[in-house]
Amino acid sequence: MTTQKIIPILNNPQAASVDGLGCHSGEAQMIEAAKSANKSEVLERYAKDYPKGPHDQPQSMCPAFGSLRVGLRMRRTSTILSGSACCVYGLTFTSHFYGAKRSVGYVPFNSESLVTGKLFEDIREAVFKEADPAKYDAVVIINLCVPTASGVPLQLLPKEINGVRIIGIDVPGFGVPTHAEAKDVLAGAMLKYARNEAEAGPVTAPRQGVSDKPTVTLLGEMFPVDPVGIGMMLEPMGLAAGPVVPTREWRELYQALDCAVVAAIHPFYTASIREFKAAGRNIVGSAPIGYEGTAAWLEAIGKSCNVPADLIAAAQNKFLPMIKGALAAKPIKGRITLSGYEGSELLVARLLIESGADVRYVGSACPKTEWSENDKNWLEAKGVRVQYRASLEDDLAAIDEFKPDLAIGTTPVVQKAKQLTLPSLYFTNLISARPLMGVAGAGSLAQVVNAAIANKHRFNEMESFFKDIGTGHSAGVWDQVPVDRPDFKADVRRRLEKAAKKRKAEEMGS
Repeated sequence: MTTQKIIPILNNPQAASVDGLGCHSGEAQMIEAAKSANKSEVLERYAKDYPKGPHDQPQSMCPAFGSLRVGLRMRRTSTILSGSACCVYGLTFTSHFYGAKRSVGYVPFNSESLVTGKLFEDIREAVFKEADPAKYDAVVIINLCVPTASGVPLQLLPKEINGVRIIGIDVPGFGVPTHAEAKDVLAGAMLKYARNEAEAGPVTAPRQGVSDKPTVTLLGEMFPVDPVGIGMMLEPMGLAAGPVVPTREWRELYQALDCAVVAAIHPFYTASIREFKAAGRNIVGSAPIGYEGTAAWLEAIGKSCNVPADLIAAAQNKFLPMIKGALAAKPIKGRITLSGYEGSELLVARLLIESGADVRYVGSACPKTEWSENDKNWLEAKGVRVQYRASLEDDLAAIDEFKPDLAIGTTPVVQKAKQLTLPSLYFTNLISARPLMGVAGAGSLAQVVNAAIANKHRFNEMESFFKDIGTGHSAGVWDQVPVDRPDFKADVRRRLEKAAKKRKAEEMGS
């Protein structure tokens, strides 16, 4: 390490003004701090790749969780966070709650290390210590809000150390709208690195060897059964399913780039698509979902790969009757509103409709892209309202307007629906965590959806049982029901906010 060149870092007084504020400070303040700290290029790219609107930002978990999840799911990859301690704690807790089996590295900081540039030196030291080629192919370092706003220059880290690749990315909550898109931030950075390696010379072959058929790279996380089912549908056309991006191992990135076509199953992976296009690959949107979706997708994939029409028809004729039969055997009856932040909401809505459901509203926290256009048009032709960058208020308003038999959505949507005695299902754990594609997906939703709708009577019974205990400020059993005092609450809130600002000002002045 002593032979390595130390890059001088200029003092950054701007950093002191953001230390300790993190994602709880004003977005405008964080953005201005980041721009003044030479992060304008990064923020401009994110603004273009992940456009906001009609709302500034959907309510969702910390976006950095998406990048962290991608890193933790890869073999021989170390992931390190640099951010406020509270943020790092929350991200590591969430990661292990969702089954991560690897440790998360952490480089702490304070006002002094931010201002003097010592934080960058600490990160650099941590990366050198972690870059063991016997253990890792890559080390990922992620700047959270405060290090990004203070201009910690991860781009100045070495590109590789002892043969271990170093990937540094900024994933601030004020620059990346959702955790789903943050997956693309890291996936795109890795694809760019791998593409440059492949262009420079020979690279490591896939663990299972090189396919003897043209492959279709699948873009976006999906249930493990789906790639297998997709591979079966591609086989009659002389094609094979390639890796799923984000990948589970570095060498799979080369295989993903070496494909015949990319299937943008999740349509918001803008940075990844940019790298595939740079590698000369075509992109096909949508997915083999339901009967009509599968028919159109197989045709689009086949044409993109110059597959003869008779082979495309052979694949369709083999699998479409089975899909139609599965849909007919497990119908869904009921009115549904659907929302989520995974990026597959439009696909799930298509499957529900082909299963017989009356879907009135689809809200996605992700943005509109050209790769979801066909799904959007199909849904709107069925009378469905499609809302990109949907806010919690949008989702709750849809429940009030359409009065569904079932609300599928995020945790606060499910909570609100249950308060209204409406059956509800959490999208991430109960809907997206099951096969959706092809024959396996055709009947996969019926059991859980129909069972939830059938539980309406249980909500009515609970409402009747608890009807006399009050709600809100009067919830509970009382000799004398408390009187709500909103003016007093507002005054206390103002006092607390004023005291918090005073403490922060005193900390900055010390």
